[in-house]
Amino acid sequence: MHSRKTILLPKNERILRLLGENIHLARLRRKLTASQVSERAGIVRSTLYAIEKGKSGVSIGIIVQVLMVLGLEKDLMQVAKDDELGYKLQDAGLLVKERAPKKG
Repeated sequence: MHSRKTILLPKNERILRLLGENIHLARLRRKLTASQVSERAGIVRSTLYAIEKGKSGVSIGIIVQVLMVLGLEKDLMQVAKDDELGYKLQDAGLLVKERAPKKG
């Protein structure tokens, strides 16, 4: 299979870099080495370094494994918790409630 390179907007690249930096700092605060975290997460060190550098090719499942090792997996529960745009769209009645009829 051919692997495709993920192309991100600069803003999204910055978000990934910040996430990686936060994971790196969390590891250092816990005084854990890259080898310790990698082993506990079941990944190789180069994958952990890719996460800490904010590389886009790392799967979310692997990131969750690392967060679990650091005791931070519950942080993911905050994603889209306060979905202001979604609430506004819902309030405006713009969400589709039914599927469109099939053409044919």
